[in-house]
Amino acid sequence: MQKFVVSLLMIFSMSAQAKNTFSSPQLEQLAQKFVQAIDARQQPDTKIEDIDHYISLLADDFIDEHIKFNFTYTDKVKLRDDMIAKMDSEIIFSSIKIDQMIVGGNAAFIKMTETIKGKPSHLNKIIEYTKTNIVSLEFNDQGQITHIRRHHG
Repeated sequence: MQKFVVSLLMIFSMSAQAKNTFSSPQLEQLAQKFVQAIDARQQPDTKIEDIDHYISLLADDFIDEHIKFNFTYTDKVKLRDDMIAKMDSEIIFSSIKIDQMIVGGNAAFIKMTETIKGKPSHLNKIIEYTKTNIVSLEFNDQGQITHIRRHHG
């Protein structure tokens, strides 16, 4: 946890030195749009349009790091294909709540609680969990996400 806090402070200080294109309220709005798009793409009635909307928030040269799993996406086509494949899973309930947000220097750090109940396509049973995750987002001058770092709970 201490390494995470040090990393968070380093990233925040580097991003704070970057050109501030967006105000704090604008960054909060961009971050909220990201969370809403995540939530929309994992609902029982998710459509491909929800996935495409999520993908549209990303810059062409985006990086999406899942730190805990040592996995990174950098290809929109692959990400979209994987999201569409996840639509085969049965989602009974999904909700994301923003617990806390820090913004500055074209970056946002979001602490959020995610609750999901569903049956993944690769399992024969329903799973249910609630986890708190921390996500950092970096934005380009057009408001698109260039870098996502996901610290899974």
